[in-house]
Amino acid sequence: MNINPKAIQASVEVLSNKKVGAYNHMVFAVGDMAVHARPGNFVAIAVGGPSSSMILRRAFAIYRASNRGAYGGTIELVVAAHGSGSKWLSERSVHEKVDMVAPLGTAFGIPTEPVNALLIGGGYGSAPLFGLAEILKSRGCRVDMILGASTAGKIYAPLEGKRSVNIMTLTTEDGSAGEKGRVTDVMEKIIERSQVELIYSCGPMPMLAAVNEVAERSQIIHQCAVEESMACGIGVCMTCVIPMRDESGVIKMQRSCIEGPVVDGARVVFGSDRRIPEGTWGAPQ
Repeated sequence: MNINPKAIQASVEVLSNKKVGAYNHMVFAVGDMAVHARPGNFVAIAVGGPSSSMILRRAFAIYRASNRGAYGGTIELVVAAHGSGSKWLSERSVHEKVDMVAPLGTAFGIPTEPVNALLIGGGYGSAPLFGLAEILKSRGCRVDMILGASTAGKIYAPLEGKRSVNIMTLTTEDGSAGEKGRVTDVMEKIIERSQVELIYSCGPMPMLAAVNEVAERSQIIHQCAVEESMACGIGVCMTCVIPMRDESGVIKMQRSCIEGPVVDGARVVFGSDRRIPEGTWGAPQ
């Protein structure tokens, strides 16, 4: 297997770092690295500086990539400063450089014919869906989007999302924006209204599991970008494995960073809680 054949490691310059709500929107000058980047791919960045004890890279989903413009290729990220690594990255100034490897992982599959698509994002995990929506619209697809979070401040750029799709629906658990509830509370209504044929989702694993349940009940193909901690991003460390069924139905532990992050939702064994499910290939009996 030729793993990540288009990936490049380079020292890239920070072109912009702006606070957007609860998150940082960052733009990097990456040259040829952007040419093969697609929605669903991610980057792995060395954090903390050369003397840092944070030896592991941090993975970030690509928000947008462009190989045109004054700076040549650019990659945009949405960074939530939760841990020490992401906090360090969010504090980088314009013209500073960071060590980046990209593009990594699998991308969302794009239909060859126009379809009615529903894109579902949770919190900052929705970032890859904006670029995906633009590609789908350029292919003649109808695109509906649901963005959800616990509160309004954690929904990333809802106005920008609204410009990229046919109809945008917001949900918040506290009712501070859009409809009160979770993304799954409005899914079936939108599926019926827009005659949805394909679902894409990005966000926390419990949300992906709930979305997949609705997709399976509705017999709709569901592509999801699984969210697991990735210590290396290149398939070596095995920290991001999740149980998935292969084509014959056998459960195997697969690497999110290589076989994913974008996978067929019907193949994922959700709810395993980082345990190896009974009957997994190669597990002790």
